[in-house]
Amino acid sequence: MVDGGPGVAGFEEAALERVRVARARLQAAQEADDAFEVAQAAEELEDALRVAHDHGMATDAGDGR
Repeated sequence: MVDGGPGVAGFEEAALERVRVARARLQAAQEADDAFEVAQAAEELEDALRVAHDHGMATDAGDGR
């Protein structure tokens, strides 16, 4: 995390939570075999990962970044 004050820490926490929620949503959609929900969840996860990575956050869990 880049030390930019308390606002930055809050942003990072929110961005990483968005990634966690998007991953969970994608997994649930895949388990439900819901193609439409999978597509939406995958798009949300891609966007959440992009935002996190654009701000230098490590998101681990197999996204290759």
